[in-house]
Formats: sequence, structure tokens, C-alpha cells
Amino acid sequence: MVQKSNLAVKKPQGQAYKDKSKPADIRLSNINAAKAVSDAIRTSLGPRGMDKMIQAANGEVTITNDGATILKQMNVIHPAAKMLVELSRAQDVEAGDGTTSVVVVAGALLEAVEKLLQMGIHPTAISEAFQRCSAKAVEILTEMSRPVELNDREALMKSASTSLNSKVVSQHSSLLAPLAVDAVLKVTEPNSQGTVDLKNIKIIRSLGGTIEDTELIDGLVFTQRSSGINGPKRVEKAKIGLIQFCISAPKTDMDHSVIVSDYAAMDRVLKEERAYILNIVKQIKKSGCNVLLVQKSILRDAVSDLAQHFLDKIKVLVVKDIEREDIEFVCKTLRCRPIASLDHFVAENLVSADLVEEVASGTTKFVKVTGIQNMGQTVSIVVRGSNKLVLEEADRSLHDALCVVRCLVKKRALIAGGGAPEIEMALQLAAYAQTLQGVDAYCFRAFANALEVIPSTLAENAGLNPIATVTELRNRHAQGEKNAGINVRKGAITDILAENVVQPLLVSTSSITLASETVRSILKIDDIVNTMQ
Repeated sequence: MVQKSNLAVKKPQGQAYKDKSKPADIRLSNINAAKAVSDAIRTSLGPRGMDKMIQAANGEVTITNDGATILKQMNVIHPAAKMLVELSRAQDVEAGDGTTSVVVVAGALLEAVEKLLQMGIHPTAISEAFQRCSAKAVEILTEMSRPVELNDREALMKSASTSLNSKVVSQHSSLLAPLAVDAVLKVTEPNSQGTVDLKNIKIIRSLGGTIEDTELIDGLVFTQRSSGINGPKRVEKAKIGLIQFCISAPKTDMDHSVIVSDYAAMDRVLKEERAYILNIVKQIKKSGCNVLLVQKSILRDAVSDLAQHFLDKIKVLVVKDIEREDIEFVCKTLRCRPIASLDHFVAENLVSADLVEEVASGTTKFVKVTGIQNMGQTVSIVVRGSNKLVLEEADRSLHDALCVVRCLVKKRALIAGGGAPEIEMALQLAAYAQTLQGVDAYCFRAFANALEVIPSTLAENAGLNPIATVTELRNRHAQGEKNAGINVRKGAITDILAENVVQPLLVSTSSITLASETVRSILKIDDIVNTMQ
């Protein structure tokens, strides 16, 4: 009887109906979608990685193995997969290189998460353990790194050429790496702590020639040709004026029109126009200006035919239709301010340069300004290529190399490449996991195993046996060879630092932290809700 009353007192637990399987299904679907993106890009990791051909809806074709470019142009629909696209973009902004490896690491971590969830570990526990893992991994990386000085040009060049080695233009890395190093060092302010604005390096693509013709120009380059037909094409001891007003007859507003009824009036209009333009041209001549840069105008011609005729006569080289967004760069280089009205067009506002000339390059011509007095901290690079695809890929590769050198300016430390840091982290994290208890130990071990994806993918892409290679690599690291890595050229495990395969510390640390952050946010999602509109 007593027993019965006991049973009656016990209330059924959790009366509200809860569907336990839905969050698990959503999590699984998210993980699978993100893993699919990661697997799609895995084959393009490393110096022996494959390229992807991307065909846009309008029929344009891009060939690249830059992770950020592939993902940016990929048509991704699943919201969790879009997070990986954002992840590679974040890595591109933060470090500029390692955009493929960050997605591959995230994919491997998600696979580890899937196994941990199947063991019945709570997502929040995994998430918090992963945060501690990434902090520990960054510590291990920092211990492995060695400091580098900015005046050590050799070390900077090694890391820039390592970045270029995995690109289509790898055979030209001996030319492009020094270019990238010189460009970044030129725009780095000596006293500033680690900030380089890559907007100060202008990359100009010029079709024609080969990649070997790529050059660094200490001055200004305009993609436009000089507009005069009979005007000078080469001006020494130039006085340059940058104007934002038009040298053409004033126009009425958009929806107004002037009706001229008789010839006398028409004559008067033409005379006025001529007088108006002559006045401007006289003012230009008076100031002693012989090179004129004119900003593009939306409403009317920046320089009318009549004005061009007068300017040719007074021997002024004219570059017109300079884009509005380029004006800032031009001002920074020349250290001048654009002249907005005719009244301010005086000799004091002009800039001196040794030489302004029109140069033929392949099929195009452009204007080059060199020997600028008191030049700003900017630099221009003219990239050449035989066809559009090669040219675009050279531009992207050069951008990655510039970012690598910028990373070294930001955080002055180098680590070995070739999968060495990942294996070292995996070994040390696995050893650390032995000292932990409970759920953390499982999570740390899973994180450590996931990091081995980078060396195994490198080996796979190079046509080596991934299992044998990674086992050998792990063995060498266990014996204390911290810098042992996969040498893709020789197809063996060697000391990677001796082979000059180095990368900035910032690339690796940011890829680990960003990948684990993304995995944690995917892990925390347990439902997808659609909005009304």
C-alpha cells in the first residue's frame, strides 16, 4: 500500500513535448553542408594543389587556386556553408594568405565535432573546450616561431616566395617575391608599429608581354593614354596640375535646352565658348603648367575638342578622365590637393617631376610619371600577362605575396611551412590532453587529430601516400625535429627551414583562431528559422 502512494506522488518529468531529434538533425545538416564546401576546396591546397576553373553566369571564366576567390565566386545556398565563405574572406582580410587552409582546417574540425556529438558530449562543452584548444594551439605556434627583422630582406623574400609557390605563377616567384617585398617596405612608415595600408600600392594590369615584364615603378602610372593628338608625349621638368573642373563650354541643367533661332546668335554662342575656353587655357599657360591631369566628369566632356586643340598648341600634355576613386591615390603620391576652380590654378599649387612620358606597353599605352619631388609613400606595380586569365591570376598571386610581407610587418615572426606547425601542434595538444580529465581530454584529442588534415592533404595533393607520410612526419616530430615538414619537390620529409619554406606566424595563428571560432558558431546553432519577407 505504501509503495502505491509513493508512485502516485512522483510527477511525470518535463511535461512539455520536446523534439530532441530536431536540433541534432539541424546540427548534422549544417556540419555536412560546411564539410562539402571544405572538401570542394581541399584539392587546391599547397604547392602541388589543383586549380579550379570557375565559370560565371555571363560566360566569363576564371582559373585560380586562391581559396578566397574560389569561394567568393561559388554559388553557395546553404546558410552554414555561407559561414565558411565568410571565414575565408575574414582570413583574406586579416592575413591575406592561407585562405584555403583555413577552410580545410574548419572542415576537419567539424568532422571531429560530429564524432564527439555521436559520443553524446554536449555541444556547449565541445565549444568551450575548442576555445581553450585554439588558445593553446596559438601558444604552441608562438613558441615555435622565430623573430624576424624588417631589414632582413632575405627572410621576407623567402616567405613571399613560399606564398607564390602554390600559385600558377610559381615559376616567376624569383621575380615577384622581391617586387612584393620592395613595394611593402617602401610604403611602410618607419616609426609606425605594424600597419601597412595596401591601398598605397597600386597594381595596374596591362595585357601583353609576359609576367617577366612586370615592373615596380617608383612614381605614378595612369592607365589612360595622353589625350592630345599633336600634343607632347614626353615632358621633362614637368609642372603638374591636378584639376577637378572641366575645360569645356558650360552646359545647361539636365532637362533644359537652349534654342538658337538665328545665325548671329549662334555665332555669338560659339564666340563665347571660344573666349571662355581661351581664358582657362591662358590661365594654365600663365601658371607655367605643362602636364594637366583632369578628373572624369559625369555631365560633360572633361576637355572639349577645342580646348584640346588650344592645349596642344601651348605644349601641355593632358591626361583626362582620371577616375574619382583614383584621385586620392594621385594626391597622396604627388602630395598635392586637387584644384577645384580656376582662381586657385596658380604656380604654388603645381607639383614638380623630372619626367612625364607616354610609354607603349604591349597593345596599350600609359602615362608614367617619375622623379616626383617630395613624393608620398606610395608605389605602383605594372603587372603584365599574355592573356586575361594569366594576368588576373598574377594580380591575385601578387596580392597574396604583398599580404604575406604585410603580415611580417604587423607581427614580426616566422614559422616553418610544409605542415610542420600543424603536426607539432597536434603532438603537443595530444600530449596535453593526457594530463586532462573528463570531456576536455576527448575534445583536445579530437582537435589535435583534426589538425593533421593539413599535412595529409599536402601529401595527397603531391601524389605521396598520405598515411605513410603523416606517420613518418609524426615520428620525426616526436624525436624532437620541430621543423621537419613535407618537402613536396623531393617527395620526402626534410627540414623545411633549410628548404626556405617559411610563412608568417600571423597567417597560421589567425587561421586556427578563425577556423575554431567558425566551428564553434556552427556548433551553437540548433535551429534554422525562416523570416516572413
